[in-house]
Amino acid sequence: MATPHGRVADWAKGECEPIPGVTMPKLVTVERDYPAVAAKMGALGPLVETLGATTKGVTFHPDREVTYLREKNGAVRGGPADGRPSLRRDVHACEAILTLSGTTNGRLATEGFRTLERRTGTRLADLAAEHEGTQITFADTQARPVPVITSPEWSGSESGGRRYSPFTVNVERLKPWHTLTGRQHFYLDHDWMAELGEQLPTFRPPLNMTALFDEPRLGETGELGLTVRYLTPHNKWSIHSEYQDNLFMLSLSRGGPVIWMSGVDAAKIGVRDNDWIEAVNRNGVVVARAIVSHRMPEGTVYMYHAQDRLIDVPIAETSGHRGGIHNSLTRLLIKPSHLIGGYAQLSFAFNYLGPTGNQRDEVTVIRRRSQEVTY
Repeated sequence: MATPHGRVADWAKGECEPIPGVTMPKLVTVERDYPAVAAKMGALGPLVETLGATTKGVTFHPDREVTYLREKNGAVRGGPADGRPSLRRDVHACEAILTLSGTTNGRLATEGFRTLERRTGTRLADLAAEHEGTQITFADTQARPVPVITSPEWSGSESGGRRYSPFTVNVERLKPWHTLTGRQHFYLDHDWMAELGEQLPTFRPPLNMTALFDEPRLGETGELGLTVRYLTPHNKWSIHSEYQDNLFMLSLSRGGPVIWMSGVDAAKIGVRDNDWIEAVNRNGVVVARAIVSHRMPEGTVYMYHAQDRLIDVPIAETSGHRGGIHNSLTRLLIKPSHLIGGYAQLSFAFNYLGPTGNQRDEVTVIRRRSQEVTY
């Protein structure tokens, strides 16, 4: 750990010696052969065998899988990736993802759990052993939905056909949590958390976007429309963008982008359920249908994230371009505590401990637009 006891000594102020990887970030020399980037991106690189694939602190060794992918996808001929498994086609990339993940490759899942057994002293490998010989291919996913395999990449268990529930491996098998104490804990003793007053879970009110970015005041109704708080919670019907064009999903989601709003707000701007609306702020524009619901609080709208821009997105009256997605209205706001590194579960990792996507501090102006839309 780079910051023992959560105490951050600043080498720039002379509080400690600047030691890469200990009191400051690591310094790593990276060589790039830029003319070869495309060729390398089209192949599976050699570090997969030499370093393995690490996720959630567990390293998998997919040596057999590299041989399999070379036979399945074919090998690159010539150039800097000569002899490596090909990733040139979309199907090749899909096969590589499915082959290198324990959730779709039972051999890797079982190997990963055996690694954890040695580390934790708890019995875990049996969770995946029933599927040790199973490997899900891209063709399998095209034919039907395929249950995944219990893997140390995640904390839940599908062993014996049960449905996934998070942290069951921690609770039922006493696998330590990935925290400083190995337990669930709420107090964070890091200097930066103390400086922000967030050592314990605490309420933080939404940012004042009017003061920070000169956005219209919440609740204002004018010629441009009604100003509301804009939230992008996790998708209601899928994970990220999966299956958005499936007929059942299209039926559930009304066939395209939607924004949920309260009946009170809708009445203020003459919007009825299923009307086309436009949401605009300084970042962009969104065209969507309105879902008017009594379950929505006044002053706040939802646009569930990752609705596919390819499906039923008309041209916006405001911009003259196609009407955007959920992120068209959001901006990146980095919170300092998301950049803490080298302190147990607070160690930075892409897509895990931030900087996370911001979902709660945006505002937008919404209005009813022409109901005659073009694409």
